[in-house]
Amino acid sequence: MHVVEYEAKALEIDPEAMAARIQSAGGTFHSERLMRRYVYDPIPPKEGRWVRLRDAGGAVTLCVKTISSDAIDGTQETETTVGSFEDTHALLGLMGLSHRSYQENRRSSWLLDGVRLEIDTWPRIPPYLEIEGDDEEQVWQTAERLGIPKAELTSENTQKIYARYDIDLDTITDLRF
Repeated sequence: MHVVEYEAKALEIDPEAMAARIQSAGGTFHSERLMRRYVYDPIPPKEGRWVRLRDAGGAVTLCVKTISSDAIDGTQETETTVGSFEDTHALLGLMGLSHRSYQENRRSSWLLDGVRLEIDTWPRIPPYLEIEGDDEEQVWQTAERLGIPKAELTSENTQKIYARYDIDLDTITDLRF
């Protein structure tokens, strides 16, 4: 499945306070889980594109992500569900892809009127809220509903968020809690 992601992030949040804000706005809690992923460079390597194998704590997906810009709609994903995190990792290795990094994060998932809200905690950086909707307007309306000014949102990917804290994610081959 090929989709354009419409998402924005509010950085440096207090996870408990944000969860309370989402709940008071009518949001419902769905799950909390540890997510783990391997990141691979495609063959041949291409700037702004990578392969991701992710265990989201219930579903394992294989995806090609392409970042065209830092705009709210600047990320495209082509993704499919696979059966096993370990077996798919081994299969990708047999196909000649070697992972450049292993990464973990903790995610608390919420839903507010069809908009997906993810409170993400990553090692070494402050937590952030990801707002993902079906279109740009949904994202902006949900942020406003949560009292987050548009000027305080970013659509930067995780690598660029790490760079804000002077951390080059490309140099970290194992990112765990």
